[in-house]
Amino acid sequence: MRIAVDAMGGDNAPQAIVEGSIRAAKEFKDITIVLYGKQHMIQKYINEELENIEIVHTDEKIESEDDPVRSIRRKKQASMVMAARSVKEQENDALFSAGNTGALLASGTLIIGRVKGIDRPGLLATMPVMADKQDAFNLLDVGANADSKPNNINQYATLGTYYAKFVRGIDNPRVGLLNNGTEENKGNEVTKEAYKLLKENDAVNFIGNVEARELLNGIADVVVTDGFTGNAVLKTIEGTALSMVKLIKESIMNNGLKAKMGGLLLKDSLSNLKDVLDYSKHGGAVLLGLKAPVVKTHGSATSEPVYQTLKQIREMLSSHVVEDLVKYYEGENIEEKE
Repeated sequence: MRIAVDAMGGDNAPQAIVEGSIRAAKEFKDITIVLYGKQHMIQKYINEELENIEIVHTDEKIESEDDPVRSIRRKKQASMVMAARSVKEQENDALFSAGNTGALLASGTLIIGRVKGIDRPGLLATMPVMADKQDAFNLLDVGANADSKPNNINQYATLGTYYAKFVRGIDNPRVGLLNNGTEENKGNEVTKEAYKLLKENDAVNFIGNVEARELLNGIADVVVTDGFTGNAVLKTIEGTALSMVKLIKESIMNNGLKAKMGGLLLKDSLSNLKDVLDYSKHGGAVLLGLKAPVVKTHGSATSEPVYQTLKQIREMLSSHVVEDLVKYYEGENIEEKE
């Protein structure tokens, strides 16, 4: 399994990308990580020789402020573009970047290509859950398509179901439609029509409408919505988690010796809470609906999220989830996995 990595993408590139890649390469000997970027900058952070890390030198990089489509067409030698092209040409099996999100979406769609039958690929994120029997749920679309049609949302449900089943190991994933109420007649015209399509979709276990306040309680395994709403929800959850940890820490530090002593006693519990709220431990956001895995992690990612994302990509490749989706949408029968 070969993973093409845009080593120049992200705020902390190439150091964080290289360090996370080295950790993954040491732990998983069945993957080869191919780092695309300026060789002298990448080599600076590699202090040992690893058989399953390769470097492909590139002269350009796509900046965060670059226009997505224009940049991938004009910067042919950019690290992201060359990595995407290597996947299209089947030199590598998956693409990973922490760089410009729009450019990565364009690279995935225009270079690697959509699965036949998918109108618009959706960006899937894995988010934490506070329930005892469930550690996460999948939310999509979280930003690939600001304006989604009912049929797009219905396809997201099928894509999310395959991911939850074959990558996360959930036998019969519960799919919920994010809405402003649980009743069937709730929502706008898009969600009402999407509800009808989801009820008729035999490929998913549709449980109806779900409200945003129930997401972290494990109401569903997969939650589908349009990209504008999904992105807003994703950032709200991220921001709330960071604010909660900060608020607890400030409350302990600003309320005298007794609070600090209590905080010391609760140190392990608070550390566990922080781990639960840390969405980066679940990997990056997956652009589902393409002919190969394309995964994006946060632009400010450190080596830990990079490692977790490479681990996630390895699981995707091992499960053959993309191949199964291609077969499904091309009308072939998918053999039951043991």
